[in-house]
Amino acid sequence: MIRGLIKLVRRDSVLNLIKLRERIQFNEQFRPQILCASPDVKAPLICLEPGQEIPAHPSGTGIFYVLEGKGIMYLDDEEISLSKGKVVIAPEGSKRGIKGVERLVAVAIHIS
Repeated sequence: MIRGLIKLVRRDSVLNLIKLRERIQFNEQFRPQILCASPDVKAPLICLEPGQEIPAHPSGTGIFYVLEGKGIMYLDDEEISLSKGKVVIAPEGSKRGIKGVERLVAVAIHIS
């Protein structure tokens, strides 16, 4: 079960509170729920059904935190098993993709 909030903080004020449980949404085709977006940082909530995948693609530095479920991350030539509580840091320029094995919920932080 997912508990807690994500706080996005500006230097001078709280920008937003996000209740993750309310944002979880599974669809026939993958659509990320964007939690935060700026020119330098993007934070999508990733919800994948078993068999759904995000095709491998190069990007900036990515931090992925698995909230629940199981999946596989393809990182360059490696396959990394994903499960609740696991964190994967993908270096800038690496090619990465994700496939759901069970219903998978993860937060990603992409840094340009």
